[in-house]
Formats: sequence, C-alpha cells, structure tokens
Amino acid sequence: MQKPIYHIPALLNECMAGLNLKPDGIYVDVTFGGGGHSREILRLLNNSGHLYAFDQDEDAEQNIIEDKRFTFIRSNFRFLKNFMKFHHVTKIDGILADLGVSFHHFDDSQRGFSFRFEGRLDMRMNKHADLTAEDIINTYNEERLADILYLYGELKTSRKIASALVKARNTGKIETTEQLLSIVKPFISNKQEKKELAQLFQALRIEVNHEMDSLKQLLQQSSSLLKPGGRLVILTYHSLEDRMVKNFLKTGNIEGQTKKDFYGKINTPFKLINNKVITPSDEEIERNPRSRSAKLRIAEKI
Repeated sequence: MQKPIYHIPALLNECMAGLNLKPDGIYVDVTFGGGGHSREILRLLNNSGHLYAFDQDEDAEQNIIEDKRFTFIRSNFRFLKNFMKFHHVTKIDGILADLGVSFHHFDDSQRGFSFRFEGRLDMRMNKHADLTAEDIINTYNEERLADILYLYGELKTSRKIASALVKARNTGKIETTEQLLSIVKPFISNKQEKKELAQLFQALRIEVNHEMDSLKQLLQQSSSLLKPGGRLVILTYHSLEDRMVKNFLKTGNIEGQTKKDFYGKINTPFKLINNKVITPSDEEIERNPRSRSAKLRIAEKI
C-alpha cells in the first residue's frame, strides 16, 4: 500500500531562488511539515551550512531528516528568537515560511481540518494546545463568533451563521464537523459551497492556532535575526496573511504605515526582491491544485 503524501511544497524552485542560498549559510525553515522545502535547502548547502526547522505538530517528526547539518525544533515559530538564542545562533542568512496547511492535516479525518470528513471539531496544529474549534463554537459569544468568521473567513453571512450556532448549541453541544455543516449549510451559497465552507473552516483554524499573532511575531523577529543581505521568503494562502506580509516588507510594520527619513526615503529594514507577488504557473496548479492560492513574497534585509 502506497504511503499517503504528507505535503507537496508550492513554488519550490521559486522559494529556493528567493533564498539566494549560500552553501555555508545558516537557514531556518519555520514550517517544516513534510520536509519538502527543507530537503531542497539541504541539497544546496555544503558541510559548513546548517538548517534549523520548526514545526509544532508532533506528526511532522515522522519526516525528520537524518543529517548532521539539520536540527529539528518542535515548537511554534513564534519562539524563533528564543530557540536561535538557545542554539547560539545570533544571525541567519535566510528564513522560509510556507503558511499553508499540509495535505496530511486536510486528509486526516481525526484532526477536523476539512469539511470533507466527519470528525471531531479539533483543528489544533499542536495536539497538546488547550483551545479547539469545538471550544470556540460552544463557548464564544455570538458577536465574537461573527467577528472571527468575518475577519478570518471573509464570510458575508457571518452574523447569521454565528446566530444559528448559538441557537443550536442551546439544545446540545456541537462536537463534529457533520453537526457544524448541518447548522451552517442554509447560510452557504449553493454555487460557492466548497469555497465558503473552506472559508468557514479556515476562520476557525486561524483562531484555534492564533495564526495571525504568530505570523506577526515571526515578522517582527525576522528583521533582527537576519544578516544584512539575508532573505525572508514567505508563502501565504489567504488575503489577511498576504496583506500583513506585504505591509511589513514594504514599511517595516504590520499596519503598513509609511515612515520616512529626512530625505523622504521610507524607513524599512527590507528591500523588496519581487515588487509583484509570485504565483504558481498553470502547469504547477495542474500538477498540484492545492497550490492555486499560494502567493510568494521575498525581501532582503538591508
């Protein structure tokens, strides 16, 4: 029996080109997952180079690479600076972040990441974390639920869905994906059912895993950790992430507020390598349909 594919990395060649790898450099893959990006980085390093890889999900440990140039860190990348200090690393030549969810997570019915399977409403990337999607749906008040669905899922019917969830949970706890779907389906467009359900599950996943806060912390830490000339390479998959990354790389802050020096030059720690976002080719999307929403941004530390 063929082993299921853990993940196929999007824009692999473009990411490697973006990192502008030095054979003896120090690099960090903050989203190890199936190890696709990490293996390619290691292939391009010599014996003096080193790669550190982060993943908070214990399942990713099955993909650990046996290589003296490789160090795996089971943690959220929001703790990047702390762990680099622990490993006596003060400066890095490149940081890669692929913010997509691994195929493995979507295809595991027990994890609750996909509306395709019946399972518990979990959605934790770190199985030992406290907060689950079930907790959010059953304990958040109506206004907070609606805000999450609107901000993180961009669902126009967020208020109606939140109201329906609160009403339904009064008669019994909402515990499975099947229960959730039966409640929200009346407020989902028939023409865009898959898209809107994906947005709903995305919103819950982002809240469960504090994804926006983690990304913010990663971006802020990256500017102090990267060497001058070091590269920050980030793959995003939805507009909120992409906007945050775009703002930070252009202006040096999450809000995108432009601050200029005496000569009118924008104060930012980065130089953009690609002014226009890089997206997968038609050929790549045909080979890997899940890459279709990937957006790649690359910047160099000044």
